[in-house]
Amino acid sequence: MSRYLLFICIALQCSFTLKSALAQDNKHQVTGAIVDSLSQKAGEYFTVVLKKDSVVIKNAVSDIHGKFTFTGIAEGQYTLILGSLGYKSKQLKLKINQDVDLGRIIVSPSGNELKEVSVAGSRPIIKQEPDRIVYDIQADVENKVLSVLDMMRKVPLLSVDADDNVKLKGTGNYRILINGKPSGILTRDPKEFLKSMPASGVQKIEVITTPPSKYESEGLSGIINIITSRKMENGYNGNLNVRQQFPGGPSGNLNLTIKQGNFGANLYGGTGIWQVDGVKMSDVRNSRGTAVPSSLYSLGFQKIDNRWGWGGGELSYEIDSLNLLTVEVNPYGGYNQQDLNQHFDIRDGAVLSGYDMDSRTRYEWSGTDYTLNYQKGFKDKKEHLLTFSYKFFDNSEPQSNDVMFNNRINFTGLNYKQDNTSTSKEHTAQIDYINPFKKLTVEAGVKAIIRNGESNFQYLNFNAAQNDYLIDPAQSNVYENQQDIFGVYNTYTLKLKDWTFKAGGRLEGTYVTGTFESTNSSVKSNYFNLIPSVSFNRTLKNSQSLSLGFTQRIQRPGIWDLNPFVDKSKPNFEYFGNPDLKATLSNNFELTYSNFKKGSLNLSLSYNFSNNTQQQVSEYIAAQNLTRVTSFNIGKNKLLGLNANFNYPITAKWNLNASANLNYIWLEGMINGVLTKNNGLTGYANLNTGYKFEKNWKTNLSFNYGAPDVMLQGQSNNYYFVAVSGSKDIIKDKLTLSTMVANPFKKFRAYRNYTEGTNFTQERIRENPFRRINVSMSWKFGKLKGSIKKNERSINNDDTKKSAN
Repeated sequence: MSRYLLFICIALQCSFTLKSALAQDNKHQVTGAIVDSLSQKAGEYFTVVLKKDSVVIKNAVSDIHGKFTFTGIAEGQYTLILGSLGYKSKQLKLKINQDVDLGRIIVSPSGNELKEVSVAGSRPIIKQEPDRIVYDIQADVENKVLSVLDMMRKVPLLSVDADDNVKLKGTGNYRILINGKPSGILTRDPKEFLKSMPASGVQKIEVITTPPSKYESEGLSGIINIITSRKMENGYNGNLNVRQQFPGGPSGNLNLTIKQGNFGANLYGGTGIWQVDGVKMSDVRNSRGTAVPSSLYSLGFQKIDNRWGWGGGELSYEIDSLNLLTVEVNPYGGYNQQDLNQHFDIRDGAVLSGYDMDSRTRYEWSGTDYTLNYQKGFKDKKEHLLTFSYKFFDNSEPQSNDVMFNNRINFTGLNYKQDNTSTSKEHTAQIDYINPFKKLTVEAGVKAIIRNGESNFQYLNFNAAQNDYLIDPAQSNVYENQQDIFGVYNTYTLKLKDWTFKAGGRLEGTYVTGTFESTNSSVKSNYFNLIPSVSFNRTLKNSQSLSLGFTQRIQRPGIWDLNPFVDKSKPNFEYFGNPDLKATLSNNFELTYSNFKKGSLNLSLSYNFSNNTQQQVSEYIAAQNLTRVTSFNIGKNKLLGLNANFNYPITAKWNLNASANLNYIWLEGMINGVLTKNNGLTGYANLNTGYKFEKNWKTNLSFNYGAPDVMLQGQSNNYYFVAVSGSKDIIKDKLTLSTMVANPFKKFRAYRNYTEGTNFTQERIRENPFRRINVSMSWKFGKLKGSIKKNERSINNDDTKKSAN
């Protein structure tokens, strides 16, 4: 089967090439030479686009002498567009009825600010800014066929491991946002949502490594911001995306934009199903140094049924040219059900016991985000703004475990159920002010976040005498968590001829109270943090720049890290939160070099260190033959990283992108009085190449490799990912059909997690579906004229931990 799939992909690519060769029909040619107006030097590596009736006909890149040539041009009226980083774009109207030599075309520098060159039909995929890297999803030819999770494999500084966990600089300590705002659908386990979210509905992904002071201080490694909002224009337009993945299931999303007078609306929604069966899972645990040696071996197969839906709408009303009101409502919901059949063999000295376990675990989520923004402008300049924002977030995440035992051998454990109803509510009020002067931009703001979380968990044992499940009060409780955060920030940006300076500070006060109802006890934690953020950018000659940044970041424990609910969905293993967790402070330094000519080159060197970090710890309780997993503030972390990204247009139709991230990590922490250390090299590398053929055919090949993750008590295994895709515009710029084949030679990929403690070793193996086939269709409809005005600022609560696992 896999060989046939590979043969089909190769045959498709060969047919694309043949179609391209047969499509050549030379008529007239257009030539020219680009010259810098100041230096009179040749304009090398400019993007040159030839358009007819707003449709891109040809594109090219000027050579080292500034020259370019278009051939095979039919007679008619055309527009020639020239652009490059650091230069003003230029447009020329052409009437072609014979060969045209435009001679010297003079272009003018646009100043010293590094701005994105936006030339339709040839957009740069990656843009380096002083504090972030921006990946333009819509400029990637695979956006119509890949999911957002798969697309993240291409983004510099991001990687996706074999268990589909997203990593930023090799770690899971980051904050993930959608359109600059948190989303309830990402609060628990974002990978299930991201793997089914079509990339065609995303504009770009920002990796913010030195977040300015306007952002909350959470995220030790940085912030991942997924931008999905499209430009909303007068009239109406929309796009519909449907996708079928094998294995997995269907998914789709719809976006509709309407504008009438001063009113505008952006309506959107999506749904999906992810179903897989036969996921092989095994655990091997052995004691060491114990008086009575023991071991555990389990083998089982899991079935997953994951379904979800989300929707929403943003309504905008321009009161007048200076006053804007927007309202946004985003409901969502879904569930993830996991059915597991697993056999356990347990040896405790000379005693052998065993059983078959049938378990069903169901996670549900539902909620709604409500946002209200009022923006006031000023007549002196359009960037002078004052914004008032309010956001209410309501979320529910019930979990149920149902565990039954059969074929028992020396095992007396009772069948049991667990129910945990977890809810959270969040109120946020925020004021932002920005005033740009001639060279200095001032930003300031205040913010208050009021969070309430509750977890009502019950443990029920099966009572054979009553033939019913009865609550065990000793393992049931109600936990309430109150977290209030008050912050104020101030940022200054100074732009000189060749320099840009950005500096600011954020003062935050945090007040946390946790209460246990059954014991009438509480846990309190209050702390203040002054978080500085400084970055410098130096513009060099020949489209080069150098940036240096420093910031501190806070990692606050999330509600699931604090929740003491003990998850016993797998016997002999317990997972629970720790209400005593404290915040962690990290120091981050980053030096970046960028070079934008014909292609782009980004090199960055980073170093960060932190004490008292939150570490997940596994402890083996020999007397109970039990592994308990929770988190403690015990870690000291250091990371030295090197990142490189290279993007190069080999020809106007053939593009190459390569990136790599190499990190060396040092970890240490005290576990039960014993100093535990681990260190090692981790990182990733990926290579992507795409070709645009004639007749609107496109194809792409990508390869990704990830080194093992390094953890305090162990490490994972390495992994790779290979994919070939192709797409065809059935109706140009309207209807597109795409397909993708990934990892055709292997059906499952094993994710190994090795853990080592003072008295045990453990290896957990999960074989995830690896080979996959995607088929998708994208349809764009409607016609637009003007644009809907949107708030420049809005609420983005990026202050709580979002780990990749």
